[in-house]
Order: sequence, then C-alpha cells, then structure tokens
Amino acid sequence: MIRSILFVGIGSCIGGIFRFLLSRYVEHSFQHSFPWATFLVNILGCLLIGLFYGLFERGHLMNTDLKLFLTVGLCGGFTTFSTFVNEDFLLIKDQNYFIFVFYTLLSVFLGLTATYVGHLIIKSL
Repeated sequence: MIRSILFVGIGSCIGGIFRFLLSRYVEHSFQHSFPWATFLVNILGCLLIGLFYGLFERGHLMNTDLKLFLTVGLCGGFTTFSTFVNEDFLLIKDQNYFIFVFYTLLSVFLGLTATYVGHLIIKSL
C-alpha cells in the first residue's frame, strides 16, 4: 500500500507541476475571458488517459505501479475538475452565461472525445 501511495504521490506532483507550467504559459499567451488554460489542460489530460488506458488494455503496460503513476497520479495531478467548476461558478457570478454554457459543454464533449481518440489511437496501432 505504501508503494502505491508513493507512485500516486510522485505522479501527482509531476502532473501538478506540468499543469502549473502549461497554465502559466497559456494565461500569458491568451488574454480572454474564456478559461483557456484549464480547458486545454483538461482536454490534454483526457487524451493522455485515453492513450494510457488503451496501452493497458493492449497489455503493453501491465505494471500496476506504472498504471497508478500514469493515471491516478500524473493525469489526476495534471487535470483539475475543481478549477473547472470554480471557473464555471465565476462565469455565472459575472453573468457571463454564454461563455459558461460554451465552456461547460465544450469541455465535457471534447474531454470525452479526446479520451475516445486516445484510446482509438492505441487500438489502431
């Protein structure tokens, strides 16, 4: 159990650092009321988890520690549902209803699509 906790913790740390760096880059590159940083991080995370689970299903990555590190740790630390919901809350609070609906629907739709595409990429190899 301690070993699993360490793999998840290390993966979460690395994922959180990647999220921070990518978010900072996007925030400085795009000045807009649409929350691009969280959106891009979450869609990329969905693509990655689709790729990882596709690899696990094919049997190429069977190590339980690696699976915990990449999915629960790295992807879990990289993506951020709580920030997504907070940004939605702030959009509603600011009465920016169009961007709220657009951001929410696009995030869910593209998140599912990215996960499916990642999984499909691995299946097609």
